[in-house]
Amino acid sequence: MGILGGTGPAGRGLATRLAAAGIGVVIGSRDESRAAGVAKELGARWPGRPLAIAGAANAAAAGAEVVVVATPWDSAVATAGAHASALEGKVVVSMANALVKEGREMLALVPPRGSIAAAVQAALPGSLVAAAFHHLPAADMADLDARLRADVLVCSDHRQATERTMELVRAIEGLRPLDAGSLSQAAAIEAFTAVCVTVNIRHRARSTLRLEGI
Repeated sequence: MGILGGTGPAGRGLATRLAAAGIGVVIGSRDESRAAGVAKELGARWPGRPLAIAGAANAAAAGAEVVVVATPWDSAVATAGAHASALEGKVVVSMANALVKEGREMLALVPPRGSIAAAVQAALPGSLVAAAFHHLPAADMADLDARLRADVLVCSDHRQATERTMELVRAIEGLRPLDAGSLSQAAAIEAFTAVCVTVNIRHRARSTLRLEGI
């Protein structure tokens, strides 16, 4: 499992949870030494847990069988596109949200093609892009002592990408994957993250998304 731009809060949290589930993770970065430092830091934080996390350049992370794009939203497309050849034919998961903070609120931006995930798919025509992991608090993901209970909406135009991404979600204790349809749903899914974050800011909480009745 590779994570492009995995040194940020979202990438660290996802890497920690996947590694705790027994999945080997390569955290990628433009700065290989920074990635190695973060991997070492995560291992040291949980000395009683055998976390298989390695740090490397983004090019090495792109060599994994499944790759997550965890960079800030404004560099997701450029980062993914720079590794298009290595990502050819692979499942690529986009987890970025185009958001901007204004006062005590987060506002959703409308990126080209309607969502970051759609823009990543356009930059990677030979890859199977799925959108997932948008509404999870990064701090709780990185804290293995925190109990997770959340639904993760997954959407893609490729059945293989949906199923493989749902497998990853299911591997993390406390997360339930839900098939949300085609990649066109990513626009609404990404934008709704602004609502989730704003609610958490206002209530000083770390709430998650949970859909009842399913």
